[in-house]
Amino acid sequence: MNEKKLSLPEIALIAGTRVALGAGVGLLMSGRLNRDQRRAAGLALVIVGGLSTIPLAMTVISKQRLSREELQEAA
Repeated sequence: MNEKKLSLPEIALIAGTRVALGAGVGLLMSGRLNRDQRRAAGLALVIVGGLSTIPLAMTVISKQRLSREELQEAA
């Protein structure tokens, strides 16, 4: 398993993108708004959530892998 050290702001950004993506999908599937409102809001949230995931994923992937000693010190 690869373990990487992430800061709290990075974790919050990752969670925020997941929330936007999930809310967008939820709006697309719900029936509370009329069709045009639901589609506009849902697509906007899906696009924002999806596109903001790309740079965050690249940041996490590029982070240096922690050694066993660093993992033990962090625990």
